[in-house]
Amino acid sequence: MSLSILIVEDELSIAETLIYACQAEKIQTTHVSLGQQALDITLKQSFDMIILDIGLPDMTGFDVCKRLRHFCNTPILFLTARNHEVDRILGLEIGADDYVTKPFSPREVVARIKAIQRRLQPLPEHSPNGFQLDEHGSRIYYQQQLLHLTRYEYLLLKSMILQPHRVFSRATLMDSIWQSSEDSTDRTVDTHIKTLRQKLREISTLHDLPERELIVTHRGMGYSLLR
Repeated sequence: MSLSILIVEDELSIAETLIYACQAEKIQTTHVSLGQQALDITLKQSFDMIILDIGLPDMTGFDVCKRLRHFCNTPILFLTARNHEVDRILGLEIGADDYVTKPFSPREVVARIKAIQRRLQPLPEHSPNGFQLDEHGSRIYYQQQLLHLTRYEYLLLKSMILQPHRVFSRATLMDSIWQSSEDSTDRTVDTHIKTLRQKLREISTLHDLPERELIVTHRGMGYSLLR
């Protein structure tokens, strides 16, 4: 199946060059010039990747990326004229998957698109409730969407996926996941479970799934996946 790419770029000459390079590789493209247009279209249509310029007329690409990450886990490749390390770091920290500075070779951009797709392609083990675990890549998918998890969120959810019928006590989770018990408390585990639930809830809402907590609290005992 052909990849579908959203190009968010206000310089028409650059956009046309990217469109031509993508189409030469049988990659379908949609082009918009404004950040708000990108937000609007991604609410209605799904893409395999977003190529996002940082210097947009109505808002920065950083702002677009932050807002996209509230409801969309689509891989993002930043385009920018900036070459400052702090900008590259910021872009990656807020959810981008790669970063290309202008001027660039269109063929390089296409190569990066393919590399990101290979890297993010799930090698899943299926588990209950729509989860897919890729231990090799340290990634977890829910409803075929990549979950953007912190290290501890990933390890918590991985433990439950591998043993879906087990109820994990807080002490067990702390001992197996945190390197030192001094670094964690019952409250720490609860906080990470709360953020995990929120991320799962956002994807469930996006897919119009019934409201339910996939991570179940067992009073006085701990947590487990919904059975």
